[in-house]
Amino acid sequence: MNSALNLIKKVAQRSLPPTLYQRLGRLYDGFVPELANLSWQYSWAGFHNRRRIRRLHNAYSGRRCFIIGNGPSLSQTDLRRLAGEITIGCNNLFLIFDEIGFVPTFYTVEDHLVAEDRAEEINRIRGTAKIFPRDLAYCLLPDEDTTHINFVRRYEPFPKFSNRFDKVVYFGGTVTHLNLQLAYHIGCREVYLVGVDHNYQSPPDTEGNVIVSTGADADHFRPDYFGPGYRYHNPRVERMEKAYMATRDFAAHNNMKIYNATIGGKLEVFPRVHYRDIVGDDKIGEL
Repeated sequence: MNSALNLIKKVAQRSLPPTLYQRLGRLYDGFVPELANLSWQYSWAGFHNRRRIRRLHNAYSGRRCFIIGNGPSLSQTDLRRLAGEITIGCNNLFLIFDEIGFVPTFYTVEDHLVAEDRAEEINRIRGTAKIFPRDLAYCLLPDEDTTHINFVRRYEPFPKFSNRFDKVVYFGGTVTHLNLQLAYHIGCREVYLVGVDHNYQSPPDTEGNVIVSTGADADHFRPDYFGPGYRYHNPRVERMEKAYMATRDFAAHNNMKIYNATIGGKLEVFPRVHYRDIVGDDKIGEL
């Protein structure tokens, strides 16, 4: 099917005026993915997937939730204290699953570079509810632990926060935005951010949005997080900040409290609390 569509596009490009071709191309780029999504949504697999998402709705109502980022501050954070809590981990957090002694309740990835470069390790993860955009199924293989979401990467106006996780989840420039939407869906109205440093060193000069690491990673909890050869997107902190502010505004009108329990860092959108006060350990590092 893809080869036939590509042939049609080539014929159209040769036959149509450039302006008309570009307009039709934009329609094609929006219509074809949506058509594919609708086709899957109403398939047998899509039906079972929707049912799994709906079962999660308010499944942890009344419980607090910890969203674990991947910043350098995790090296000062005793995550073992979160065993037994509702937790949402993401991306390369699996590198320290053995060290912290548990897997998070939920595990998410939305970046296709992380998905492609770490697919082998991610596909081996078990014991956590894995939440992935359906457009990553080509490398993050479906299994009994995986639920797919309709993850919208391009939309206007930006940013948005979805209160219908079963219908749509919005991109926000950071996987934490997805995780906050997930926390709301599962019924957690008291949410703590941990390891969300919101602070990055200046990336090397690059012509595009994708950077290939050539050395140790100073922006995450381990130097091999994005070690040599691994790809990552140029972090756009200002875009993340807009998404966090949209989340804060949504939370203020929907009985949701979000706190920043990160040790240090530069995220000031949400009120800060001391991690040690939340987990009950007075020997944990200061803010």
